[in-house]
Amino acid sequence: MRELELELKKLIVTTLALEDIRPEEIDSEELLFGEGLGLDSIDALELGVALRQTYGIRIESVTAEVREHFATVASLARFVAASRE
Repeated sequence: MRELELELKKLIVTTLALEDIRPEEIDSEELLFGEGLGLDSIDALELGVALRQTYGIRIESVTAEVREHFATVASLARFVAASRE
């Protein structure tokens, strides 16, 4: 799972052009939105597109469950891993 988490961190940094942060600096349990990493709704859309292109994951609508999946890198990794099965 750690390998997938690092992949996702790299995807986040690259996709969102986060120039001031390295993937290794993102804590897997840090909140991605709001007070954590500080991502916003536009970032969420871009990340959703990147997940579809990279992992074939389609997110049809934003629900409470989807928000939970996007909360941290760790929860996103669990979501991607489950979607691959």
